[in-house]
Amino acid sequence: MTMATDMSVALQLPTRILFEGRADRLTAVAPTGAFGILPNHVDFVTALVPSVMALHLPDGTEAIFGIDEGLLVKKGRNVSVAVLRAVYGDDLDSLQQRVETSFMQMDEEERQARSALSRLEADMVRRFAELQRPLL
Repeated sequence: MTMATDMSVALQLPTRILFEGRADRLTAVAPTGAFGILPNHVDFVTALVPSVMALHLPDGTEAIFGIDEGLLVKKGRNVSVAVLRAVYGDDLDSLQQRVETSFMQMDEEERQARSALSRLEADMVRRFAELQRPLL
């Protein structure tokens, strides 16, 4: 059995893939605490909490992401990470700023979508009530 030197990592959002590439190691945070994965780590699945996920890339650089809650699945040399929201940052300072800006914008868009959905539901209930009225 040969020892793997890197692993394939995919960071997926509901609407797109934010990152897809090779990594020498990954660090993230689960509900039980921070953890790291190397290419020959045992296969496992874990939930992720809102935190910073870091990938050490084969060229020696590091890719860091501010992530929301999600799920990480490691199987063989493949790591799949599915999260609700995530942003890429060049360093921790810029990442914090991007997370605040991006997540606040997403929260506002979600609030507007929930408000629109509530209006649609109320309109549907009103129309059903009108259907039940006896015709004169």
